[in-house]
Amino acid sequence: MAVGDVKSGLVSVAAGGSLDIRPPVGEEWVIHNIYHAYDVDLAFTDGTNVLTFDTDVGAGVYAKYAFHVTNTLWIRVINKDTANARLIGYDGIQTK
Repeated sequence: MAVGDVKSGLVSVAAGGSLDIRPPVGEEWVIHNIYHAYDVDLAFTDGTNVLTFDTDVGAGVYAKYAFHVTNTLWIRVINKDTANARLIGYDGIQTK
């Protein structure tokens, strides 16, 4: 993939599970939108330390943001529904 390419995904996340928005080694992305079908927590993580910085209730979108993610620091979206899998999506641009 090349700088400027769109990075996106739409994933069914297991009940109580999470989606890591994490580029492969050597790439960097800016994530602009995160879509969710149910309650979610957003966290910034390095895989060991997890900083939960926002919670959204119900279906919604984090629109027009600029979450900078690398292979060592990324965004984790946590499905707060402990009974059902829920859809979570994202889109952004590769910057490196």
